[in-house]
Amino acid sequence: MDVAYELRARVESDAGGGALVLPSTLPAPYRIEQLDADVVDAGDGLTLRHELDRASVNMAFGSADVTVGRQAVGWGRGLYFSAVDIFSPFSPLESDREWRRGIDAVRLRLPITALWTLDAVGAFGEKSEDSSFAARAHGYVGDVDGELLFGSRREAVFYAATASMPLFDGEIHGEAAVFIEPEGVYVMGHDADARGGTSGAARDGPAWDSPSESDAVLKALVGASRSFDLMAGLYIVAEYHYSGYGVEDVTDMEALTDSAFIDRFANGDTQILGRHAIAVQASYGFAGTTPISLTWLGSPVDGSGVVIPAVNWSFSDSVTLSAQAYFAHGARSVDGELRSEYGATPSSVLAQISFYY
Repeated sequence: MDVAYELRARVESDAGGGALVLPSTLPAPYRIEQLDADVVDAGDGLTLRHELDRASVNMAFGSADVTVGRQAVGWGRGLYFSAVDIFSPFSPLESDREWRRGIDAVRLRLPITALWTLDAVGAFGEKSEDSSFAARAHGYVGDVDGELLFGSRREAVFYAATASMPLFDGEIHGEAAVFIEPEGVYVMGHDADARGGTSGAARDGPAWDSPSESDAVLKALVGASRSFDLMAGLYIVAEYHYSGYGVEDVTDMEALTDSAFIDRFANGDTQILGRHAIAVQASYGFAGTTPISLTWLGSPVDGSGVVIPAVNWSFSDSVTLSAQAYFAHGARSVDGELRSEYGATPSSVLAQISFYY
């Protein structure tokens, strides 16, 4: 059995000012019942929140392994982005909450051969249309570590593949997924020439038509990493991500405030506001047990970005201190309207101490 109860206290110097970099308090996707609530919400930047994040039973049936209940499921090769992490992905700017949020699911893992394993998941929401069913075959072909995936994510059908392999003294990895959204399900930007039209289903926000036929939406990433033998070790990774669910122009406030886009962003369909993003991270093991890192997350479209220095200090097996700072560059927002994808990110410092028992 696996059970995790989380109690989180948070104090912000400016209430809401660090919302873009603190762990999300939005409802988690794929939960029949959220089982989380505010214990204290003082309204002045002080909150105390608790949540049942894990509650599952794992059973073995011969070579098969079955897990039922609230559990973590993460797929893909990306460090910062993912095209195939369909259940509960992290936002690239979300400070690590130590573990992925649990979803209500049934998961089967079954070895097919000595090199290939089948992984099937049914994840359930409050309504049947909020549920997802997906299967993944994971295995090796020579030096290539790969995955083949297919299934349904809510109302969309998807097909995907991932791969990673060594290259010279480093490695390269990639992911690609195509989501087939059914007729009548709105996809941001795929019917942009219909703005102001009168046909199609009525909807909140801009008067845009629903698609007249199914839409194919692409998500992909490509990345590489390499370790350098420099004292305790230097590790560098770089990734580029494309999300067809993002908006073409992040200054289009009508698009950003559209109810369908907000729902997709909250559920992790987009991960980024726009369609293109780059991340580069260098990490170094200082004093043997204290890794430090420097990350740049940015948009190749408007040149905005966020520089994130971080340190993680393990005092013991049960106490860890982490600290991150966020410094944005790029055009700032004007009267609450975005002028670049990352320029409006507030300069922030977050310190977090974690206890394990």
